[in-house]
Amino acid sequence: MRAFLVWLMSAGFAFADGERAGDFDYYVLALSWSPTWCALEGDRRGSPQCDPDENRGWILHGLWPQYEQGWPSYCPTSARNPSRAETRALEWLYGSAGSAWHQWNKHGRCSGMSADDYYDVSREAFGSVRTSDLFRVFDRDLRLPASVIEEAFLEDNPELRADGVTVTCKAGRIQEVRVCLTRDLEPRLCSGSVARDCRMQDALLSPIR
Repeated sequence: MRAFLVWLMSAGFAFADGERAGDFDYYVLALSWSPTWCALEGDRRGSPQCDPDENRGWILHGLWPQYEQGWPSYCPTSARNPSRAETRALEWLYGSAGSAWHQWNKHGRCSGMSADDYYDVSREAFGSVRTSDLFRVFDRDLRLPASVIEEAFLEDNPELRADGVTVTCKAGRIQEVRVCLTRDLEPRLCSGSVARDCRMQDALLSPIR
C-alpha cells in the first residue's frame, strides 16, 4: 500500500481532501485568459465576466497552495468564511463573486490564513506578474505556438524562469499561465506535477471583446 501511495504522489495526483491548513510547500498563481473561459463556459452561463463592456483579459483563476507532488484542497479551518459583500468586491480580480468564493473554499482554506489575508496575498501575487499590452491590442483570432505566450511572460518578467512558468491549453485554446512562487511570493521552479506545458503549435488565442 505504501508503495502504491508513493506512486500516486509521483504521478502528481492530489491528496485526499481535508489536509491540515497551512501545510504546503509553495504557491501556484493561475492566470486565466478570460476570452477562452467565456467561449468554453462563460457565454453559455450568461456570466457578467463575459460582457464585452468588462474588457477582460488575464484574470486571477486562483492562488493555490501546492505540495512538491500533489496539492491540498478543502482543508478544515477555524477561519470564518468571507461575506457576500467581500466576494462581490473581488469581482474585478476573479471575474465573479462566485469564483472568489470557490477559490477560498477549495484553496484558500489550505493557506492557513484568514479569508481577508488570503485575498490580500492573492492580490499581491497577481500584481507581481506583468502582462504585455500586446495581449490587449489584437482584434482577431490568432493561431500560434503556446510557447509564444510563455515567451511573452518571460520577456515582461525577467525575474521568472522558463521552468517556473507553465502554459496550459483546453479544447485547442490557450487557457492559463501558471507561475510558481515561494510562500514569500518569490519566483521558483515548478515541481513535476505542475510543469506540464501545452505543446500545441496552433493554439487559438481569441481577442478581448
